[in-house]
Amino acid sequence: MSDQVLKAHAFRALHAPGAPLVLFNCWDAGSARAIAAAGARAVATASWAVAAANGYADGEHLPRDLAIANIGRIARTVALPVTADLERGYGETPLDVADTVTQAIRAGAVGCNLEDGIDAGRLRPAADQALRLQAARDAADRLDIPLFINARTDGFLLAAADAHDDVLLDATLERARLYAAHGADGLFVPGLVDAALIERLVRASPLPVNLMAAAGTPPLAALRALGVARLSHGPGPYLLAMRALEDAARGAAA
Repeated sequence: MSDQVLKAHAFRALHAPGAPLVLFNCWDAGSARAIAAAGARAVATASWAVAAANGYADGEHLPRDLAIANIGRIARTVALPVTADLERGYGETPLDVADTVTQAIRAGAVGCNLEDGIDAGRLRPAADQALRLQAARDAADRLDIPLFINARTDGFLLAAADAHDDVLLDATLERARLYAAHGADGLFVPGLVDAALIERLVRASPLPVNLMAAAGTPPLAALRALGVARLSHGPGPYLLAMRALEDAARGAAA
C-alpha cells in the first residue's frame, strides 16, 4: 500500500463526530511546516489565503497550475495528510472537475474541498453539483486513492443571519443527502454558527459535519458536545500572520 493511500486512510479516520479534527489552514509550504510543527494531525489549504499570498483575489482567479504546484510543494514538505481547497473545481464541466482532482491527487493531496457557491452569490443547482462531485469521486477511484471529498455548501454563508432558519437547514440537508449519494465524504457548512441548528444538522446529516471558525462559532468544547467532526479556520491564520508581520515591520521602522 502506497504512502499516499495510507495517508488517505489516516485522514479519513480523523473525521469522528464529537472529536473534531481542527485544521489551522495553511497557504504555502512554510506555513504548512509551522502548523505541522505545532502538532497538527493534518494540513489543509485555504483558497482565500493561497490566492492572497500569491497576489490574487479568491474565486479561482489564482491560475490552477499555481494552485496545483502549491499543493505539491506542501505535500513534499510535511509528512502529514494534505487536503486541498479546490474551490469550485476550476472548470465549467464535471470533466474539468475530474481533471483538477486528478492533478491535485498526483500532487499529493488525500482530501479536497469542492464548493457549490458560484458567482453573484448564488448556489449551483444541486443536481449539477452532484454530477461534479461524482466526477471527482470517479477520478479518485481511477487513481486508487480513497480521496476524502468534503462537499462545501454555501447556503448559510450567503444568507443573511436572520435567514438562518429551519427552511435553510432543510435545504442544506437535502443537498447533503444528494451529495452523499454522489461520492461526498463530508459536509462543509461555512457560515453556520447557531448551536441549535448545528445540533439538528449533525443529527440528520448523512455525512460528518465540518464548520468554519468565525465570530459567533461555539467554542470547541461545545462543538464536541454537538457532534461536529471537523473545524476549519479558513483565511483566519493567514490574516493573523499578516497582521503580525505588519506590526513587526512597523515596529522595525519606528
